[in-house]
Amino acid sequence: MSERELTCGIEIHQQLDTKKLFCDCESDLRDDGYGAYYRRLRPTASEMGEMDKAALVQFQKDVGFRYQCCEGCTCLADLDEEPPHSVNEDAMDTVLTFSMMLNGRMIDEIHFMRKMAIDGSNTTGYQRTAMIATDGSIEVKGKKIGISSVCLEEDSARKVEAAGNEVLYRLDRLGIPLIEVATAPDMETPEEVMEVALRLGAILRATKRVKRGIGTIREDINISIPRGARVEIKGAQELRLLPDYVRNEMERQKMLIRIKDILNERGTKPADIIPEDVTELFSKSSSKVIKGAIEDKGKVIAVRLPGFSGVLNGDGGKLRLGSEMAQYARTRGVKGIFHSDELPNYGIEKEYVDSLREYLKLSSEDAFVICAAKEKKALDALRVSVERANYAIEGVPQETRDPLPDGTTRYSRPLPGAARMYPETDVPPMLLTEERIRRIRENLPEFPEEIEKRLVSSYGINAQQANQIVRRSRDELFVKISEGSGMPAVAATILTNTYTELEHEELDPDSIGDAQLLGLFELLKANRFSKEALPSLLREMAKGSDAEAAVGKLGLEAVGSDEAAELIAAMVKEREEFIRSKGLDAIGPLMGPVMAALRGKIDGKQANELLAEAIKKLIG
Repeated sequence: MSERELTCGIEIHQQLDTKKLFCDCESDLRDDGYGAYYRRLRPTASEMGEMDKAALVQFQKDVGFRYQCCEGCTCLADLDEEPPHSVNEDAMDTVLTFSMMLNGRMIDEIHFMRKMAIDGSNTTGYQRTAMIATDGSIEVKGKKIGISSVCLEEDSARKVEAAGNEVLYRLDRLGIPLIEVATAPDMETPEEVMEVALRLGAILRATKRVKRGIGTIREDINISIPRGARVEIKGAQELRLLPDYVRNEMERQKMLIRIKDILNERGTKPADIIPEDVTELFSKSSSKVIKGAIEDKGKVIAVRLPGFSGVLNGDGGKLRLGSEMAQYARTRGVKGIFHSDELPNYGIEKEYVDSLREYLKLSSEDAFVICAAKEKKALDALRVSVERANYAIEGVPQETRDPLPDGTTRYSRPLPGAARMYPETDVPPMLLTEERIRRIRENLPEFPEEIEKRLVSSYGINAQQANQIVRRSRDELFVKISEGSGMPAVAATILTNTYTELEHEELDPDSIGDAQLLGLFELLKANRFSKEALPSLLREMAKGSDAEAAVGKLGLEAVGSDEAAELIAAMVKEREEFIRSKGLDAIGPLMGPVMAALRGKIDGKQANELLAEAIKKLIG
């Protein structure tokens, strides 16, 4: 059996639409906050005396944190000034419901654990999480995908801004209940990753107790390839980008494996971190970065990288170890580094590159890296940069990476280990009773495929439309529009074809609130405009306008039949010769200009009837 090209699992974190997990505060996000409670966090050793590597790296950044409160959705429990309250029963019922829909094996006694997180996103320095079920599964396109665990946990605080060595968080999001569902590493293609995420998302939303919108659901992707390593891409939010993240990470690991092979063939050994102060050598450089650093009383520091030439940025840009090193360097507060494979460039002339190579006594296979900043920052940045370069001799490092809007990722921190988990002593264990399990099992919601069948049978839309509506969790909205307007066919077209067109234009149709969309259909039902105007109006609403403003801005107020008839009669008169030669066959060619002139102010059927009437009147 051939080796799998990709091994991938995902974790999905979905906010629940209940009050907070350990208090009675509302789980709403606010645009304003007050107060600024200052804290510093530090890692602690596990019960085995081990220190989590990711937590230690975060602590070494030497950052302090301020926390804003919000009226109605923060309390002393959020600030860690009092113990957590009882677990929210609605949240627990929801995660139990979801677990049963996956045929998971329930945990009969539920214990919360503390998961260390000292990036400031939790005031306590840890996140509370409890395993609810294990060993579930879903089916995607005929393939069984294992569900390793379903957990209930609390969401983290929202980062508002970062300046210098201080980060400001807002506590409105802290404590919102999350379902965390982790799959087995059963996915073998980038497309399969998206299909699994869509299926899990549809089941989550079928519970009717989850929040919707940007930021309410986040995916972590765990990826490895043969000879590579497990890498976690944390916090992806756009489903359409999941295949891109997976493909790009596969290519990145293949690139790093190739670099490893090149370095091993050369016999390259780990570079010693011996910093050299070369400020004087660059004192007259025209580079803006170097000049700025020196003027700010910083220094230019260089480190040798024997045997690394050509892999920092070589083979036409296909080898990019220098980019990996720069990402590590930026975690130490510098804007970046320079390395020999990319110089001369960035205002650093060839004479300086040659002088530095001579000063460092480098051969043709040797490289160097330099950093221009305050001395401590430059030394810290170079230390982690060289450590990253040295790891390339071994291969692909295990790490956590942040997703970027273009489908690529950047280094965030080392992959966390088990040393950051320890028991929660402030939340008592919870026994899962047979009565509770029976009550929930008897009231399980419809599965997505059952919802699709109901939409087809009750509203007359086709199966493909129903599938697309349910996959994107727009079924409740579809029902509301259809019941309110009596236009299920129009609603289905808008929520499928039109919304897809907007996404291709890089507009977010889901930014249009349900109330706004329902209001738009109320205006349509009141004949304020024709259904042909809906795409243009929705395009405007996706840019931030409300329904009324969009109608006014685009000048799409419906016209009366008399006014429309006058406009059409004038167009017919202008084209009299063409119409007399074609007769009623002129209706088809003229419908385009007529609808363009009326700009969606009457619907196509009415326009067709008025045009036919005007032509008949002309030709007699």
